[in-house]
Amino acid sequence: MALSYTPQTLHKLEQVLEALQYKVRYDKGNFKTGACIVEKSKIIVINKFSSIESRIISIIELIKTVNAEEHLLNENQKQFLHSFKQTRLEL
Repeated sequence: MALSYTPQTLHKLEQVLEALQYKVRYDKGNFKTGACIVEKSKIIVINKFSSIESRIISIIELIKTVNAEEHLLNENQKQFLHSFKQTRLEL
């Protein structure tokens, strides 16, 4: 799947996270990646100075590591989740 790095893609990812009961925050941080999960809580902090590509890649990599409760997602979100879980991303 060719993933486009657009604000719409970022918004879809944020909607998936919201459906999975994660809160997304954009803050400056002292972390190397573009995003991190705060101490096993359902808060994802994204470096606000990251480019849109970096934000998207960081969120996808984090989603791949969390235990996604797919029953919380609608069908479109499930398809979107499955499509990028099988995609290898590079910045």
